[in-house]
Amino acid sequence: METKKYLDLIEDELTKMPDFVQEYNFGTNHSLATTYQYLTEIRRFFDWLRKEGISSAQKNSDITTTTLANLHRNDIMLYINYLGHVKNQQGHLNSPTTINRSINALRSLFKFLTITADNNDGQPYFERNVMLKIDSLNNTKTLNYRAHILESHMYIGDLKYQFLNYIENNFEKHCNPHALPSFKLNKERDMAIIAVILGTGIRVSECAGINISDLNLKKATLDVTRKGGQKDSVPIAEWTLTYLVKYQKIRSQRYKATKKETAFFLTRWHHQTRRITTSAIEKMVNKYSASFGHPLTPHKLRHTLASELYGVTKDQVLVAQQLGQKGTSATDLYTHVDQHKQREALNKIAQSNNSNNKKS
Repeated sequence: METKKYLDLIEDELTKMPDFVQEYNFGTNHSLATTYQYLTEIRRFFDWLRKEGISSAQKNSDITTTTLANLHRNDIMLYINYLGHVKNQQGHLNSPTTINRSINALRSLFKFLTITADNNDGQPYFERNVMLKIDSLNNTKTLNYRAHILESHMYIGDLKYQFLNYIENNFEKHCNPHALPSFKLNKERDMAIIAVILGTGIRVSECAGINISDLNLKKATLDVTRKGGQKDSVPIAEWTLTYLVKYQKIRSQRYKATKKETAFFLTRWHHQTRRITTSAIEKMVNKYSASFGHPLTPHKLRHTLASELYGVTKDQVLVAQQLGQKGTSATDLYTHVDQHKQREALNKIAQSNNSNNKKS
């Protein structure tokens, strides 16, 4: 269902785009979620080009590569400035992260148009790539500040076990009576989902995509389809297995699953058995964590595993491998999450100074 949703959304975007964007999309290897996000950013940029009169096209599908080829750095900077003053659906100004996503989408498109495309006699559409002159917005927050904020939104140490214990033994007392039947139906499934994200660090979309054949509980491994469709296999923390086994025992009967149903995590909707969606997992985690008093997202559960794994191993490559990341740049933050080492170092300086003073 999640795959079909994105495919339909992508198809809807492409029907309103020029042929060269459809060709660009055909030649990319992004995940479905990233593909859709990039297309919406390209659409927003095309809307702006027409609104500002930079393109005389009546609709986005009529925008030409000639317009893009003749853009100057100032044009793109004006667009970035425009993004910085536009409010999102929640009424907030676009964050640097959101603006950088738009910049990345345009970089991807312009790279295709100037390098990858094989339009005429093996030549790209045009040669001048204005996006090479555009830098991403700097995040003004230091790693230490971001680490402090991140740590406050994670379930480090015993807190993750307290969270699962709360769902198992206390959530029912605070649950809306109308929602109680649903909670009792999905309790084992929900706890297994939370446990497997905390015990593997997989993305929420990867969790929703787990099939029965992907799990090997005897070897404690999980096969995962990563972003872009790459296959991976990761170990599962042993404490997680108990929750997976409990859910596995009730899966078929509780969700009326036939042998043809390959999805591991299921839901019942209008008397039909379906694979649980990414959106449903996000809402479920938010519901339980808010009731627990520490609201977070599935992505923060992934951060929790990454931080604790780095804390034990001090190995960024190992953490990146567990998370399914191609490099270690995204794991830099986890080296700063635990500030105890900084305090210890500061204290050692003071101790060293006191010792030297006594000797003198």
